[in-house]
Amino acid sequence: MKYREWIERGLIERCPPDFRLIVRLQARALKDLRTARATQDLDDEWTYAIAYSAMIRAARGLVLAKGYRPKGRDQQKTIIQVAGAILGDRFKTLINSLDLMRRRRWQLIDESVRPIPKLEAAGAVKDSEAFVNQILKITRRGNPQLALFM
Repeated sequence: MKYREWIERGLIERCPPDFRLIVRLQARALKDLRTARATQDLDDEWTYAIAYSAMIRAARGLVLAKGYRPKGRDQQKTIIQVAGAILGDRFKTLINSLDLMRRRRWQLIDESVRPIPKLEAAGAVKDSEAFVNQILKITRRGNPQLALFM
């Protein structure tokens, strides 16, 4: 789906990048990564949820840096779709992982039906580290103004 279609459907809108907000999202994504690592031996479900939070914050920062803001319902789903379009096929595996984590996290929070195995939590942290670090590089490289706020 193209950006124009997302705008017409009311899923996103154009906006000037708010570099202070982007930097706060990036800093929080990095803090979430540290927290996810710290909780790995304590609670697999929260480790998974925190790793997801790091990824979605980084993705939101990327979308905002590109001049778009999600609107309406299902904003996290929209962020994942738009971030996937921005990043392209090279990041398809990580975007798919992020979307799966979004659905699993929802089940975890709302239903608590199926626990997150330790191996899955560790994989979430690994994916989150790779995703967040790559997103931060891309966002900072594409927006030199971010250096003013760091």
